[in-house]
Formats: sequence, structure tokens, C-alpha cells
Amino acid sequence: MRVLVLGAGVVGVTTAYYLSQLGCDVTVVDRESDVALGTSFANAGQLSYSFTDSLARPDFFAQLPGLLLGRDPGSRIRIDPRLIGWGLRFLTQCTSRRAARNTVDLLSIAMRSGELMTDFLQTVPIEFSHRAAGKLILLTDNNQLRAAQETAALKRANGCDTDVLTRAESISIEPALADINEEFVAAVYSKDDSVADALQFTSGLRDHLESSRQVTFRLNAEVRAIETVQGQFKHVALENETIEADAIIVCAGVQSVELLRPLGIRLPIYPVRGYSVTLPLADASPAASITALRRRIAIARLGEKIRIAGFADFVGNNTNADQERIRSLLQLARDIAPRAADYDAADWQPWAENRPMTPDGRPFVGQSAIKNLYLNTGHGMLGWTLAHACAADVAAAVAR
Repeated sequence: MRVLVLGAGVVGVTTAYYLSQLGCDVTVVDRESDVALGTSFANAGQLSYSFTDSLARPDFFAQLPGLLLGRDPGSRIRIDPRLIGWGLRFLTQCTSRRAARNTVDLLSIAMRSGELMTDFLQTVPIEFSHRAAGKLILLTDNNQLRAAQETAALKRANGCDTDVLTRAESISIEPALADINEEFVAAVYSKDDSVADALQFTSGLRDHLESSRQVTFRLNAEVRAIETVQGQFKHVALENETIEADAIIVCAGVQSVELLRPLGIRLPIYPVRGYSVTLPLADASPAASITALRRRIAIARLGEKIRIAGFADFVGNNTNADQERIRSLLQLARDIAPRAADYDAADWQPWAENRPMTPDGRPFVGQSAIKNLYLNTGHGMLGWTLAHACAADVAAAVAR
């Protein structure tokens, strides 16, 4: 079976891998000059199999006025008609019942993804700074603590080993927390969570697939249209040619919306902008993955570097504030964790990109309304975490 995969990020290339394992003839198409140059290029680096907490939850209503008035430094909002429609759907998910359902549904996918990653590590010989680091989520007040205890109990009931630790217990696991300028009262700890470099993974997997002649990559190839005949996928139109296949999987992140709209497929995906800086190690770089929940900032050690990522800006495709936001992130990290990284290094690497967010946080994976056209998109901030399970599921659906 000939299958096209649109999108050469971590989700698309992982999808190509699982298709190749099922004997498909796969071609990956992307407009960029290499793989993983978009959202996968410098994400937070955290394989947060336990941290699938729904963003849409009841306490969001209390946060909303501050967000709209610009009082939350970790998030900016620019109101537009598209955000209003998406936001109304998001608000319908902010109930206790739906928040719990969405958290558990994502947790199930994430845990399977972790199991598949374990199998992958034993099968494919590539280096991508993978390490079972454990994850600590810092809680700064009693409201966060109570919510975390309820969510941890929910996750344990669904097979996820997650604990809420005291401040002292957290520091005993990660001594670098003693140097953190964040008055946290407790922390959620998940020992089975990992860190890894999504760019290294995607690049290494591409090399592996090409060297074994399992997958063809068509880069620098802008898709002008997805063409159908009588309700069935036929081919994609590039600038000067068309590519036919028996099936197509759209793994194009936020670009999926524009690619699919002419076909009558309207996905409720909104671009949520995130940022990162990558720096050399310092004398008190943490070994564990750390998330300061109140500040919307995460710190992960990837090999011989530190990745600091954060913020969630709802500004559409506006990139005007990128440099300012990256500087703010860097300063915030320096203030919170002054010894975690070499902040004065000359070779620090900035990044900004849009994450494809759905109102309930769950991605679109599987058959679309069009025959032989499949979806694997809308993973929000969890694309790296969910990549293996979602890729395996959509590949199996195509093969069936």
C-alpha cells in the first residue's frame, strides 16, 4: 500500500516508522528543507507520560479575568474571531467531569506511548539524549496542592505511579531544588517520566528509515491542495506535480487546518505559541525534569545542555513579540533557577513555534470523513509525549 504522510515533525516521521513496520510504501512530504524544523525543533524535551492534566478545568474561570487583562506573564491573549469560537468550545470542557475524562483519556494514550518508546529503544539504534529523569511539578499554594492530590489519586486509580511529595522530600530527590527561587510547598513526582531531544530523534529516525530504504522523504515540497474524487482521496498537488497514493495521513500540526478546510473538514485547532532557550550546563543543573506550574516554565537536561521552555500565548500566527517573549523566558529562568544553566553563554539557542491545541486537549487520530484520508494532528503541548501511541494507532487504522 502506498501511503503519503503530510508533515515531517516528530509526529509525522514516527507515523512513517510505524507504517513501514506494517509493510507500507511510505512517502513523507514537508515544505521545510529538513525534518523537525517546526514545533519539534526545540520543544520542552519532556516525555511527560504522567502529566496529561487537562488545561480546561473548573478553576480556569477564576483565571480568565487575569488572562484577558494581561496580568498573567506566562500567557498572552489577542482576541480574534477564530479564538472566540475555539475559546467557547474550550469553556464547555471546564467542568470537573470533563476535565477528569480528558485527563484520563490522554493519560491512557501517554502510558501506551511510553511502553512503545521502550520497545522502540530496543529496536532502533539512534541516539537522542533519552533518559529516565523523573519529573517534579512544583506547587506553590494550597489550592494547587489540593488539586494535585485529587488528580494524583485519579491517575493512580488508572495505573499511573504518581505521588505528591513535601518540599523536603522533593529536594532529597533533586538537590538542585534547594537553589530554586520558588516558594513551593510540595511537588508532584513521577519517577517514570523521561526527557529526550525530539529534533535528534526525528533526524535520527529519518536517517534510519532512509538508509533501510523503508521511507522516502520529499522535502522543500509545498502542498498546494489535497485532491479527492467522489469522496475519496486521490492525490496531493505540489507546485509542479501531483503525488498519488492509496491513503494519506495529515500530520501537519496547525497547518492541518488550512490543508483540510477546502475539503470541508473543519478542525477546532488553535495555535498556542510556546518558546524555549537551550543553554550549556552549569554547576547546579537539575537531573530531574522540573516544571514550575505557576510560572508556566519547564527545565529539562538533554545530554550536555539545558532546555528551558515555557509560556502559552494565544496570539494566532502573530510572531511580532517572539524576541521579547524569549527574553522574558530567559530572565524568568535566571530569576527562578540562577544556577541551573550557563545563562551568559554565547551559544544559547532561542526557539518559538505554535502548538496545535484542541479545546479538550485530545488529538484527532484516525479516519476522517473522506475515504482513505486519515488524521494525526492536534496534540497541543503533548506531541512528543503522545507520538508513538498515536502513530501506531493511525498506522494500524490505515493497514486495516
